[in-house]
Amino acid sequence: MSVKVVVGSQWGDEGKGKIIDLLSEKADIVARYQGGANAGHTVVIEGEKYVLHLIPSGILQKDTLCVIGNGVVIDPMALMAEIKLLESKGIEVNGRLFISHRAHVIMPYHKLLDEAKESKDAEKKIGTTGRGIGPAYVDKINRMGVRIVDLLDRKTFSEKLHRNIEEKNEILKKIYGASELDVEQIVSEYQEFDKKMDPYIKDVSVFINESLEKNKNILLEGAQGTLLDIDFGTYPYVTSSNPTSGGACAGIGIGPTRINSVMGVIKAYTTRVGMGPFPTEISDDELNLRELGDEFGATTGRPRRCGWFDAVIANYAVRVNGIDAFALTKLDVLDTFEELKVCIAYKYQGKTITHFPSEIRILNECEPVYETLPGWKQSTTTIRQFKDLPTNAKKYVEQIEKLTGTPAKIVSVGSGREQTIIR
Repeated sequence: MSVKVVVGSQWGDEGKGKIIDLLSEKADIVARYQGGANAGHTVVIEGEKYVLHLIPSGILQKDTLCVIGNGVVIDPMALMAEIKLLESKGIEVNGRLFISHRAHVIMPYHKLLDEAKESKDAEKKIGTTGRGIGPAYVDKINRMGVRIVDLLDRKTFSEKLHRNIEEKNEILKKIYGASELDVEQIVSEYQEFDKKMDPYIKDVSVFINESLEKNKNILLEGAQGTLLDIDFGTYPYVTSSNPTSGGACAGIGIGPTRINSVMGVIKAYTTRVGMGPFPTEISDDELNLRELGDEFGATTGRPRRCGWFDAVIANYAVRVNGIDAFALTKLDVLDTFEELKVCIAYKYQGKTITHFPSEIRILNECEPVYETLPGWKQSTTTIRQFKDLPTNAKKYVEQIEKLTGTPAKIVSVGSGREQTIIR
């Protein structure tokens, strides 16, 4: 029996989809523990791209069961569309996907509130995807959320929805000048979703713990990344949940003593989507990282901001997640560079900072301290053994390991399953 947590070690978009797909081959169950359809995991199999938003990428391994935990907020429309897409490609979902009855549901008013707030606060916007994730988590914490289990009884669901929508209509109308919602229409629509979702509903905590007693191997996946964590990220430019490994237990329903290891997925350089500080950001005119790495959001298509590898962030991720190994992705994107920079510290008002600061003000004003490494000017995409990498590519990986005190047990040199070095 083993439980491995896989977390993003930067601002998300590190290539977790491929790594989870790879690790899923030896997992009995893959479980998603937080986030919603605002995140996308991309997997390329034999040249075909699969982009998954809610269902764990383990679904692409035919013998692996998949779970969506209580920590996830679920958009039924997005979920059913994803199931339909997978089935159209010949991937069996029924009997292999289970959804926690405690998971909260994204309602139409959550999306409207998300979009309205971002639109109204244009100068101070967070850069959300507009998928209603934040407002759904707000209702959850405010004890007003609608859970999957609430859909089972029309009377309970209708009463809760009437109460919620009465309040939301006031907010939408008086604060944002938006149209009011029709309660009965939403009740009917979501009860139809309930019928479609019924075959997948399960007490996930019981299922996972019983599976552990049967010595099953379980992989827990988070969406987004460490620097988007609601507690440990670049607040307020963060997501509304805990992508860090600490969120795994609460988001699935297992105790922390069950976790055996934590793997951090980290890119060979750094990217982020949306607003907020980014110390090692470089302009796209300076280096063509965005085009070379196809750095566009899997969910929204938004161009990602790109920068050099940041060891301050990497060390922070190791500390707050308890990471014991890295999967280093997109090494091949750096194949053409003459030289590479790695941020080893920040400078702020004449002082050197080596621990990631919590103050947005400092992050906005600090300057990265770089060390420069030679590039390798050679393609790595067909290499499958670490020893066969160009000397400078090996030195680059080894320097990241040295700076973070963490081994890179997986090195990805392309988007395909086969373009992977296992150490």
